Amino acid sequence: MRFMVTVKMREDAGDAPEALQEAMGRSMQEMFASGEMVDAAGLFPLARSTEVRVASGQLTVIDGPYAEAKEVAGGYAILQVATPEQAVARAREVAELHQNYWPGWEGSIEVRQITEPDISPAA
Repeated sequence: MRFMVTVKMREDAGDAPEALQEAMGRSMQEMFASGEMVDAAGLFPLARSTEVRVASGQLTVIDGPYAEAKEVAGGYAILQVATPEQAVARAREVAELHQNYWPGWEGSIEVRQITEPDISPAA
């Protein structure tokens, strides 16, 4: 099973402390080595993004930043694990690393299963 794991936080939280970056690097190396992590990366700020939107029959292209954004995705990972519980356990580890190495950090880690040819989302 594949899962998209997204780290969300306030964009104005600043740069992650070096200790967190090092701990995340070690954790990611372990997950890549075990085959549980397929891909992962940080994301550029909203100021460097573009949104293509359809509303009321109109298609618009809007450059960031977006005033309504409170929490934004700061990074993502694609996990390949056997169960949803394993994906949640890995997401919890990421949250704990942030909690332990970035005093005052607040955010969330979203875990969503990725559809596969033989697995589609329930309606």
